[in-house]
Amino acid sequence: MTVQAIIESLSKLKQLHESLLAVSVEKTEAVKEGKTEVLQSLLIKERKHVQAVEQLETKRVSLTEAWANEQGFPPEDVTVSFVLDHLEDGEEKEQLEQVTFVLASVLVKLKQQEQLNRELIQQSLQFINLSLDMVNPTVKNINYGNAANKQPEQTARRSAFDSKA
Repeated sequence: MTVQAIIESLSKLKQLHESLLAVSVEKTEAVKEGKTEVLQSLLIKERKHVQAVEQLETKRVSLTEAWANEQGFPPEDVTVSFVLDHLEDGEEKEQLEQVTFVLASVLVKLKQQEQLNRELIQQSLQFINLSLDMVNPTVKNINYGNAANKQPEQTARRSAFDSKA
């Protein structure tokens, strides 16, 4: 098993993660603009990317384990860093370092972008809940009347439009 197969696998992972980062940036714009249909389609696209990443990651792990078996190392302890430490060929080692570094930087950017998306969605949910509370206040939030003559609170929900049949 050559290291070149591991490098190619990592390179494909890098490309997929870069594509996933682009989807994440589009997702940010969709959240900012409130485009739920676009957001839903982006989530489907993102799910497909994640499935592809999982498949490639499984392939990378098996390639790394095969390299470890070939070199006489226990396969469960082998990581890309371990492979880098035990490589002697300068060109392959340099390629592996380069693709690993770029992949790590893309992963950091993706993590930051997803954190931003999470915060934007959380703020949107807080705004929606605030708006709903303003339109449909609960019984305990209504402060009309004398507090001394207050009746026990009922937990019944009120509709925005009380109607009797």
